[in-house]
Amino acid sequence: MTHEFLIDIFKSAVDAVDPYNLILRKLNIKNGILKLFDENESFELDLNNFDKIIVIGIGKASAKMALGVENVFKGYDFEGLVVTKYGHTEKLTKFEVLQAGHPVPDENSIRGAEKIINLLKNVNDKTFVLTLVSGGGSALVSAPREGFTLADKQDITGKLLERGADIGEINCVRKHLSRMKGGGYLKLLKDSFSLNLILSDVIGDRLDTIASGLTYFDSTTFHDALKICVKYNIEGKVKEYFKKGALGGAEETLKEKDIKSSRFKNVIIGSNYHALLGAKKKAKQLGLSPLILTDELFGEAREVAKVLLSFARGFKKYHKGYDCLISGGETTVTIKGSGKGGRNQEMALAFLSELTKNDEGIYFLSAGTDGNDGPTDAAGAMASYEILKRAYEVGLNPDDFLQNNDSYRFFEQVKALVKTGPTNTNVCDVQIVLLK
Repeated sequence: MTHEFLIDIFKSAVDAVDPYNLILRKLNIKNGILKLFDENESFELDLNNFDKIIVIGIGKASAKMALGVENVFKGYDFEGLVVTKYGHTEKLTKFEVLQAGHPVPDENSIRGAEKIINLLKNVNDKTFVLTLVSGGGSALVSAPREGFTLADKQDITGKLLERGADIGEINCVRKHLSRMKGGGYLKLLKDSFSLNLILSDVIGDRLDTIASGLTYFDSTTFHDALKICVKYNIEGKVKEYFKKGALGGAEETLKEKDIKSSRFKNVIIGSNYHALLGAKKKAKQLGLSPLILTDELFGEAREVAKVLLSFARGFKKYHKGYDCLISGGETTVTIKGSGKGGRNQEMALAFLSELTKNDEGIYFLSAGTDGNDGPTDAAGAMASYEILKRAYEVGLNPDDFLQNNDSYRFFEQVKALVKTGPTNTNVCDVQIVLLK
């Protein structure tokens, strides 16, 4: 039952950060008073002080967050707009829903940004804006700066992804090519009051990185963006524009000094750590002894796989107290082959390729909480000595597939893919190791 245990624990991790339930737990309205219940603080807002309410959802989890808002705001009129990834939708009655491209923006990403800009055009101090932010917002709303097109942003995003840039580097570049990111969204809010509920999909839950910092100031500069172009050998007009900006010839993103007078509140309502706690709870229910290792895994997926396997071997050999190791974060893949896969499948394949007969009884899963790993229909994959034997029996060598970054086709043939479909949540990835 060990492979089934892996699936059960992962699904519980995803359930723990279900956006609909998070909204219902965090928000309540009674007698016109909106109350926010947070782990660290409580917050109240008198809705009677506002003439207009606008709710905007941006990100892969925004539709499900919006579904929760419809429940909480029953009986209240508001203008609602959701921009989410294709397929990550819900049946909403009070929101206009626009589906757009991710991880590479498309024409609907442009349309989504334009709709948001138009919706916020006439806000004032009597307007309350509730913003629902989740991962994927960087690509889903795209408002290029003057002189740049969607094709330019698609090209630079694609190149950075292919060359192994991490999410922080990609967001830095995006911010400096955008009118909305890096705090640009806050500028659009003018004198209105905004409550921004955020589902974190980045390591460390940094507000300036989630969805490229739509609702926070930006600590990166044109100098940083230029360094990233140099690091990944990016040439052309983007690099030249960053050079111009570094010399003061273009407007910088929003800085800390610029937000002193803004009327807004940012609250992280869910994160990778909350998912790991859900996994831990389920593991205990299954009779296991779980340990959360970290929620800040990063680096090359195949190298992280080796580290996790070394932990598995060590715990199996010496630490009899724990038989379930849980971790999370977001790794990267430097693409050198022409295969199909994602960072979680790559990690599982690298884990598998290192296994030996002595590793019988070690079971591994790596999967994305959003249900999509790279450009595939799988959330991730599993690895074990049993799966490795199955591969060899049908003539498959994991090293060959790993070399070609072809993890999806490998796991498809050995029937070890993890498929959930779109979960409509997004808090990075989860890794689970079971020791039998």
